[in-house]
Amino acid sequence: MKLNPDSLARQLAERLLPVYLVSGDEPLLAGEAADAVRERARAAGFTEREVHFMDRGGDWDAVRSSLATLSLFAARRSIEVRLPSGKPGVTGARALVGIIESLSEDTLLLILTGRLDRDAQASEWVRAVESRGAWVSVWPIPGERLVPWLEARCRRLGLTADAEALALLAERTQGNLLAARQELEKLRLLLPERHISAQAVLASAADSARFDVNELGAALASADAPRAVRVLGGLRAEGVELPLVLWAVVRALREGASGRARAVPAARLTERALRADAMAKGRIAGDAWDELALLSLEACGRPALPLAATLVTG
Repeated sequence: MKLNPDSLARQLAERLLPVYLVSGDEPLLAGEAADAVRERARAAGFTEREVHFMDRGGDWDAVRSSLATLSLFAARRSIEVRLPSGKPGVTGARALVGIIESLSEDTLLLILTGRLDRDAQASEWVRAVESRGAWVSVWPIPGERLVPWLEARCRRLGLTADAEALALLAERTQGNLLAARQELEKLRLLLPERHISAQAVLASAADSARFDVNELGAALASADAPRAVRVLGGLRAEGVELPLVLWAVVRALREGASGRARAVPAARLTERALRADAMAKGRIAGDAWDELALLSLEACGRPALPLAATLVTG
């Protein structure tokens, strides 16, 4: 059978299959899927675990020998085969098919690979896995599903979060699920009330910078252009993430940064912000930090350079 990380949990609750293949390039989800299989195996009495790192040219006889040897320490054991490339070669593929077909009820086989290409997906050894066990295919979380994923992860950690906080986390982590998990776990330790606000995300992300992003917002609120540009330069020098800085600027503008800023058309400020975001993501040519500096000047009522024509890269 073929599963995804969500359906794997339901399948493991029903019964433990003799073989599982976990493939994919998303390290957090693939790691959690493998951990779920290991935990279920331990609960079923598979207390001994052996790991074999294999690839083209690997010693498959050693794997077969291990499976044929009775353990002196446990009646049931799990064998892990880590196959980074997903390509065991002709000899390895033949060995895997034989191993899968001969598995006893006292042996669990867990195969871990990276993303499988089309040829590998149609290979005989993968079909053997699907016939006797399950293939868990792991894919990255697309951008439109990242906020719901973060919200579900918060529930698992006993946290609640504002929509704005979730959007900020999604923007900051840019699909890096390991970074997102670490950020949520850090916030859980920092927030005894277990509720995440956008301010909490900003404070957590900038707590090691000498120039805090909140200071930039304060400079924009007071229409202090020299201070805003100085803080912006400090944030850049400190290596603070640009999406976080952009978020702080946009938030200050959305909250009505200053009386002077009202003299600047909102559409112009919005276009500057969109250009900075596109530059940061490589969608148009230009320096996103320079565009943020121009945006900050205009938000403070200072004249800036005219908007340049957009040049799409790539």
